[in-house]
Amino acid sequence: MAWLFLFLGGVFEIGWPLGFKLASVTPHKFLFITMSVISMALSGFFLYLAQRTISIGTAYAVWTGIGAVGTLAIGILFFNDSTSLMRLFSAFLIIVGIIGLKIF
Repeated sequence: MAWLFLFLGGVFEIGWPLGFKLASVTPHKFLFITMSVISMALSGFFLYLAQRTISIGTAYAVWTGIGAVGTLAIGILFFNDSTSLMRLFSAFLIIVGIIGLKIF
């Protein structure tokens, strides 16, 4: 169950930068800033639940990795962010690091 909590925390970790981005490009600033704050709170809560079982270093690295790679993917898919080879390779390295932390 802890890994599910950690995954959910990582997904909500994607929500707050997305909310800030949407607040900066739409007229519905209050709505998206509120979404960001709620997402931050849920992200932290799920990290708290996960690290009761999973070691803090592993939990934090996986949580931030999911947030970083997920936010990068949303930026590429919806906001025309760069897809340079080095950016994609760097995201790949983050994913490999997360997998390594889970396995070892």
